[in-house]
Amino acid sequence: MDPVDLILTSRREGRNFPDLGGAAPRDLAEGYALQRRLAEALGEAPPAGFKIGATARGMQAYLHLSHPCGGFTPRAGLREHHGEFRFADYRRPGVECEIGFRLRHDLSVGQHGRDALVDAIEHVFPAIEVVDNRYDDFAALGAPALIADQIFHAGGVTGAPASGWPGLDLAAAHGSIAVDGIVRAEGTGAELLGHPLDALAWLAGSGAAEAFGGLRAGQVIFLGSVTPPIWLDQPCEVTVTFDTLGQVTAGFR
Repeated sequence: MDPVDLILTSRREGRNFPDLGGAAPRDLAEGYALQRRLAEALGEAPPAGFKIGATARGMQAYLHLSHPCGGFTPRAGLREHHGEFRFADYRRPGVECEIGFRLRHDLSVGQHGRDALVDAIEHVFPAIEVVDNRYDDFAALGAPALIADQIFHAGGVTGAPASGWPGLDLAAAHGSIAVDGIVRAEGTGAELLGHPLDALAWLAGSGAAEAFGGLRAGQVIFLGSVTPPIWLDQPCEVTVTFDTLGQVTAGFR
C-alpha cells in the first residue's frame, strides 16, 4: 500500500503510525516530500498554515531531535478564539503553549532579514497547538518519519490578534498553560530559537517551505511551544495565557 494511504488509514482507524517498511523516508528531504504528498491527498496544498516542532532546546531534548522540524496545518483542524475537540478522537492528546503569526505577505523560500519578516506578519496571537502521540517510540522512529506525519500535529486554536504589533517584545512574552485552572508549565518567547522571529526565519528557509513552494499570505504559523507538551488523561479545559498577547482556550469533551 502507498505510504500516504497507510498513514491516513492508521489515523482514520485510530491506530498508531504504521510501519512503512521500504517506503519509509530515509532522510529529511524524503520526509518533507512524503508530507507534501499527504497534504495533497487531504486537499491541503497549499495548506492553511504550518507548525514548527522542536524550536525550544527542551523540546529538542524531549523529542530526541537536534534541530527544528516543520509540518503543514490543515484547515479542518483549526479553531478561532476557542476550540472544542472530542477527546476520544486522539490516541494520546496533548496541548502546547504557543505564539502564532498570521502572514500578510508571501515569504519565498530562503533567508529573510528581520525587517522583512516583521513586514510580512499581519497579526500576532496566543495559540494552542493540539498534538497527538501516534507513536510506539517516537525517538526510535526518527525525524524523517515524524516529519512525514506532521510532527505530532493534530489541530490548533488561534487567539484574537494582540494589540501593539509590531511594537511587542515577543522574546520577553511570558506564557503559561493551565489545565482545568491549574497552571502546568510556563515559558517565554525566547525559547523559540532565541526569538519568535528567528523561528519564522527558520521556517522560511526550511525543507517544509521548500516542499510547499514557500509561505503564503493568510497562512497561520504555530511557532513552537514555549513549554513541554502537556499530555491529557481525560476531558478537560485548557487555557494558554501570554502577558502581552492575551488568552486562548480549548475544551476536550
